[in-house]
Amino acid sequence: MSRVLVVGAGVVGLSCAVRLLEAGHRVDVVARDLPGETTSAVAAAIWYPYRAWPQDQVLAWGSRTFEVFTALATGDSAESERAGVRLVPGTEVLADPAADPWWAGAVPGLTRTQPPAGYRDAWSFATPVIEMPLYLRWLTTRVEELGGTLTRLNLSGLPTGADVVVNASGIGARLLGADLSVSPVAGQVLYVEQVGLERWWLDGAGPTYVVPRSRDIVVGGTAIEGEWSRTPSPETAQEILARATRLVPALAGARIVRHKVGLRPARPSVRLEREGRVIHCYGHGGSGVTLSWGCADEVVALAAS
Repeated sequence: MSRVLVVGAGVVGLSCAVRLLEAGHRVDVVARDLPGETTSAVAAAIWYPYRAWPQDQVLAWGSRTFEVFTALATGDSAESERAGVRLVPGTEVLADPAADPWWAGAVPGLTRTQPPAGYRDAWSFATPVIEMPLYLRWLTTRVEELGGTLTRLNLSGLPTGADVVVNASGIGARLLGADLSVSPVAGQVLYVEQVGLERWWLDGAGPTYVVPRSRDIVVGGTAIEGEWSRTPSPETAQEILARATRLVPALAGARIVRHKVGLRPARPSVRLEREGRVIHCYGHGGSGVTLSWGCADEVVALAAS
């Protein structure tokens, strides 16, 4: 089997590394940012296709990822707890009536529900919610258990010295892949104490989302095109929390734990293709978690080609 270097230690890079190791390759992950420092670590991490194209491929990759997360969430309870993956029910609200979402085929059990006051349509479904601090540690442990390595390395270009290089560098692909079509879409979130919330809520117009985890709640957000700053804005945080509290009144008075900003790696379409010895896998926008396992499976197939 091949020696593979995976560039990038976010959810996409680590998922690719796991699948490649399972396929028998020798795999080393190198990255400027370790998993807990990546945009993946900031994510609310609910399975939901967002700012990723083209739709047909996103649906295929997302469907596969939904299956993997569902199996993990409903399998061995100790393992799902270590991974921080659960199936959580929730509701998306809409200002106006709309057709079923284009990705509905990937989600069993999506049903129309009575919208809350101020909205004219809503649908509910159970979807995987992934607690990223736990999940990234779980992925890292899987890489190490399978014989892979993870090394911090600040690169100025894609490395040499391997049979295959997987470019899963996210926003870094702008430099490492010389791809100026990759641009940041900044997302600010805040984390508040868990106040007993058991359902997620989403209003895409904000975007406003409220995602409960075991010990906190992720509240977002923003989608600022071309913004490179990772410094949270106090004014923006207040506006986000006000929007979220209108949607979920139970958040009123919840203690804020911390603030974060992540840079989604946006691109006109996800780039997943082989170019010589390099397999490019980046441009997932706000869907890195949502597409991770489906894309990882395709990377393994490309590595064997």
